[in-house]
Amino acid sequence: MEHVNSTARTSGATVRAAVWRGPRSPLSVEDVWLADPGSGEVGVRIAATAICGSDLAYVDGHWESSSPAVFGHEAAGVVDRLGPGVTDLAVGDRVVVTLIRSCGSCRRCIAGAPVGCSGRFAPDGFGPLSDARGSEIRQGLGVAAFAGAVTVHRSQVVPVVPEIGLDVAALLSCGALAGVGAVRNTARVAPGSFVVVLGAGGVGLNVVQGARLAGAAKVIAVDPDQRRLDASLRLGASAAVAVGDDVRDKVRSVTEGEMADYVFVATAAVSAIETGFELLARMGTLVLVGMPPSGARVSLDPVMVASAGQRILGSKMGSALPARDIPALVALYREGRLELDGLITARYALVEIEEALRSTRSGDSLRNVIITDESLIA
Repeated sequence: MEHVNSTARTSGATVRAAVWRGPRSPLSVEDVWLADPGSGEVGVRIAATAICGSDLAYVDGHWESSSPAVFGHEAAGVVDRLGPGVTDLAVGDRVVVTLIRSCGSCRRCIAGAPVGCSGRFAPDGFGPLSDARGSEIRQGLGVAAFAGAVTVHRSQVVPVVPEIGLDVAALLSCGALAGVGAVRNTARVAPGSFVVVLGAGGVGLNVVQGARLAGAAKVIAVDPDQRRLDASLRLGASAAVAVGDDVRDKVRSVTEGEMADYVFVATAAVSAIETGFELLARMGTLVLVGMPPSGARVSLDPVMVASAGQRILGSKMGSALPARDIPALVALYREGRLELDGLITARYALVEIEEALRSTRSGDSLRNVIITDESLIA
């Protein structure tokens, strides 16, 4: 049933957006109404949005979502509107926009874990997007960045320096944040560790970079695509193993029989989780970074896990504190220690988003980026 918001904010503007109307339906680039920021909110003119596997999971129906909706969450742009109470930003600030929305006052926010925030934001579930009749368009992942502009909570916005291009900065808001953060924040990989990364896509390659930065002794990337394996070696992997090879034997060989202290599952494939257990050393840690389809189940032997002293950790957005971690990633990028430019395979205009999605589905790309405002990229 279509939801009509009786308390919609009356001020706003028309923007172009790629609207999703259900699985197996192409995205429709059309005009939508975007409300101005309310209290504690920020309006951002979007320069670029990278396509993440999470966007595809919703668009292709692997994860459930109500429609219509606008997705896209790995974004960067320029602040162009400030809501009441936002005093620490200025119009014109260059920013990264993340899906991590935190109230700052719930139990998890106070504990320093904003990714677990339980606060409520939009009244009656209604966000800033609607059509001409006032009917709701869902703000996918709390951002809706496949559009010319967004209205988001202040906590979702982190300023960045002019020395990083906004098309490159977009990758910081999810792929790099989730990948490097999984290593640094969630697992806290120790120097000298043996690390296996299952899945060398946009997030997995950042796990590889994170493991290298953490001082891992060996980093082994596993993926079915040779181009991604080549990229993993370029970004710091010690070895690259193609799916279909005997992964267990390869890992045993590289680690001289020790197996992995940490296995990061950076793919949505359920089978990769079960493979990960087979690669773990005693006292090893399995870190779930990728998100399988809704309803997925995994078989494991709890006695074996317990007796080996192994751990299973979920890593939501790299357990990140955006205000701390994004500037740290920018610093690494500027020092030449974190590769971002080479992760962008192609750039597309918003009207070309279906072509960009097809390329992402095919596995031909590391990260495809939608450019919504060329004037902000230069």
